[in-house]
Amino acid sequence: FGKNATSEQLLEENGQTLTDMEVDYRNKVVLAPMVRVGTLPMRLLALEYGADLVWSDELVDLRLSKAVRTENEELNTVDFIAEGKLIYRTCKKDFPNIAQIGTGNSITALAAAQAICTDVVAIDVNMGCPKRFSVIGGMGAALLTQPEKVKDILTTLKRNLNLPITCKIRILETRQKTIDLLRLIENTGVSAVTIHARKTEERPHQPSHWEELKFITECGFSMPIIGNGDVYCQEDVERMKKETGVDSVMIARGAILNPSIFSKNDVDCYREDLMKRYLKIALETGNDFWNSKYVMMQMWKDLLSSTRDGDILTHSKSYSDLLPLFNASSHRLLKKPA
Repeated sequence: FGKNATSEQLLEENGQTLTDMEVDYRNKVVLAPMVRVGTLPMRLLALEYGADLVWSDELVDLRLSKAVRTENEELNTVDFIAEGKLIYRTCKKDFPNIAQIGTGNSITALAAAQAICTDVVAIDVNMGCPKRFSVIGGMGAALLTQPEKVKDILTTLKRNLNLPITCKIRILETRQKTIDLLRLIENTGVSAVTIHARKTEERPHQPSHWEELKFITECGFSMPIIGNGDVYCQEDVERMKKETGVDSVMIARGAILNPSIFSKNDVDCYREDLMKRYLKIALETGNDFWNSKYVMMQMWKDLLSSTRDGDILTHSKSYSDLLPLFNASSHRLLKKPA
């Protein structure tokens, strides 16, 4: 199928089509959709270390619906470009990949999904992002209090697309409100739902509520429940499944700090090696420098002001400024829990 095979073509290689494709959302460990972080290099790095599924960063529907699909022969990628700006980039190794769409209504949601549907294995709708730019646009967490709009968006996507549809939410003010919303979502026929075990107003430094995940799974839903919140190692993955009963686990900040978290192999992993590998993938895929720098600074957040490598990264203004990082000695071993 050439260098830039679509997800549809990759499925056909295995005797499947998007029409009959059903992504298995049970017993999986997956990379979360993360603003500015979930671009192609991070997805590829997570897949290398064993992530079962990878979500894109949030793709705003209006931008994506206007994007032109372009095969980039130089990079062997498929690019979606709108008004001269890269909206989404994928490649043959970026599989199985799920596009998360930020939307506030069914019409633009469908237009965006149709623009990208042959290059991903599923569509996810962001219904949990609390960031201001999402909420003021009627997207993300703004949808949590608009059940009829949630129903309209999900049923429209289900009715018009031949690939799995999922969504990601947060827990609401009360258990009953959360369950009512989940029942509505379940009745739309979605393939799975991810639940971030925090309320909209709660920030990452506040503990997530695994007990709420447990309550939800005990209510008995037919759709797979993917748990998200405070997972930082493989032991946390197993503990979340055991303590809450979720079907699968989604990892966000834990994957930024340690992309090798998806690996089930008991091998030593050094932070310098992860940084080098991310940088190499970013260069190979032509990722925007400022995006790569942002992600690497998140990966190296606790070492920016106290290490030579952190200083190089902080003051870099181009990829050439980062080349000395390839010579960094590997001595910061990621500690495994006892």
